[in-house]
Amino acid sequence: MARASKEEIAELYQKIQVHICSELEQYDGTGKFKEDKWERAAGGGGRTRIFENGQVIEKGGVAFSAVHGPTPEKILNKLGLEKADFYATGVSIVLHPINPHVPIIHMNIRYFEMENGVYWFGGGIDLTPHYIVPDDARYFHQQLKSVCDQFDDTYYPKFKNWADDYFYLKHRDETRGVGGIFYDRLAGKNDEQFSSILEFSLALGRLFPKIYGHFMKKNAGNPVTVEEKAWQNLRRGRYVEFNLVWDAGTKFGLDTNGRTESILMSMPPQAEWTYMHEPKSGSREEFTLKHLKKGIDWLNFHP
Repeated sequence: MARASKEEIAELYQKIQVHICSELEQYDGTGKFKEDKWERAAGGGGRTRIFENGQVIEKGGVAFSAVHGPTPEKILNKLGLEKADFYATGVSIVLHPINPHVPIIHMNIRYFEMENGVYWFGGGIDLTPHYIVPDDARYFHQQLKSVCDQFDDTYYPKFKNWADDYFYLKHRDETRGVGGIFYDRLAGKNDEQFSSILEFSLALGRLFPKIYGHFMKKNAGNPVTVEEKAWQNLRRGRYVEFNLVWDAGTKFGLDTNGRTESILMSMPPQAEWTYMHEPKSGSREEFTLKHLKKGIDWLNFHP
């Protein structure tokens, strides 16, 4: 079977966007996506769908893009690439819930190709709970491992460790959340491997609404205190720090003159920074901070 063209991959990713948006609207019950189509002056464009008026999701975005043109020198130098035009397409998602007992979630699946034949896939899913719940972390990682194992049994352990290293706030010495999987520059040696990697990225896209729908149904009705909302805003602040300081996707988008509004859709509706905040001893907040660490085996974690 011949491998899919970049245009065909972009079309598949658009269908994934439609599927995810439809599923999330059903899980939320009241909120709807508002679509914003845009064009990139240097080549290409996309459609950003922003979630509004939800009863579970406070702010969310599911963005599709397919952009192309000359590769900036900064990107060529950073990635060690020869000069050539590029084409990049993908779907990126961030959801911020109203209830702090529902986690923040992020997903990205993407394809990058240059006119000289260089290509690769990248992406992943990671979970950022405001409060770490071991059972929820276990469920999340079990779902990811199940999909990874359908394609390659080395994917989950390799990509799980990669996520631990990637979604890490060096200046805080803490992970962004309970991790997930992350991969980049994944390429096959033949058309069959190419197609398998593409299908893997699509499988992650199809998995996304199932995972988040589970957390929406399970936790959205939990009662919330003023103290828990304050903690949620502090954790949202950490999310902002990672995305603006460390996230490679944010940097790539800005370095390639991407659409700023779509790139920064990942920002929460509000966040807080409290000077020298220390959680109470024995609290769930302290438990969460103590377990924002690399290398935790969430599949077998029992506190």
